[in-house]
Amino acid sequence: MRIVSLLPSATEIVCALGLGDCLVARSHECDYPPEVQDRPVITYSLIPPDLPSSEIDRIVSETLMTHATLYGLDLELLQALDPDLLITQALCSVCAVSFNSVQEAVATLSPRTRVLNLEPTTLQGVMDTFQMVADAAGVPERGRELVGWFQERIERVQARARARPPLRVTFLEWIDPPFACGHWTPELVQLAGGIDGHGKPGVPSRRLKWDEVLAWQPEAVVIACCGFTVERTLQDMPILEQMPHWDELPAARCGAVFVADGNAYFSRPGPRLADSLEWLAAQLERCNALATLSV
Repeated sequence: MRIVSLLPSATEIVCALGLGDCLVARSHECDYPPEVQDRPVITYSLIPPDLPSSEIDRIVSETLMTHATLYGLDLELLQALDPDLLITQALCSVCAVSFNSVQEAVATLSPRTRVLNLEPTTLQGVMDTFQMVADAAGVPERGRELVGWFQERIERVQARARARPPLRVTFLEWIDPPFACGHWTPELVQLAGGIDGHGKPGVPSRRLKWDEVLAWQPEAVVIACCGFTVERTLQDMPILEQMPHWDELPAARCGAVFVADGNAYFSRPGPRLADSLEWLAAQLERCNALATLSV
């Protein structure tokens, strides 16, 4: 089995299923687990590096309005690799090579190449993709084991969180401009012991009016900028801290502002969403403990 992954989350699923040796190429963003970094890179970004967040947002918005693409695909390498399985997605044009580009590329490949399209929008959908990849690779039992492992971790966090009063949470996927989280992240917030004031399960992320945050008065603010490390996100924190009445928010007053590596965790619908949930639950548990001490 020769597998090409155009998605970081798909690469992580492939490796979690014990199929890392079958991976013959990866996207330019596939960086986990570390051993995949020696695989050929088959995609590239058309967005210039090191741009301010507001400029990235502008380029992305304009590109999507014109139905252009943000990423390129090395067609010559793809043809040379002649994969049995190509894993892609049609959910988000911001996240990977456009599905139209993939379809055009696949038309030049051997008829035996199977294209697997992953587009989960909920936690259940994420678990379904584990099984989809396992089935396509001929290891269905490994898929069931991975789903079971994932579900057990979710249930442990959920059981612990039920013992605590829920907290009002603002979860940001982008700072400049602010974006509320979407898809599976509001579910993670709820499972971890929070109430997301802005995002809805299964619905894409959206631009967030600051007045919405002020009206919600979050007890915790969680920031996991899509595609950004913690260090890169911290560069934008002064923008957030200069928003009107930021210092008056309950989360800011008690220091309940948490930054996660969105590039590694919340943005990727793969096995490490269990890690994301456990990290988030730990932060909200700290908030509850601080609130109890201050009473």
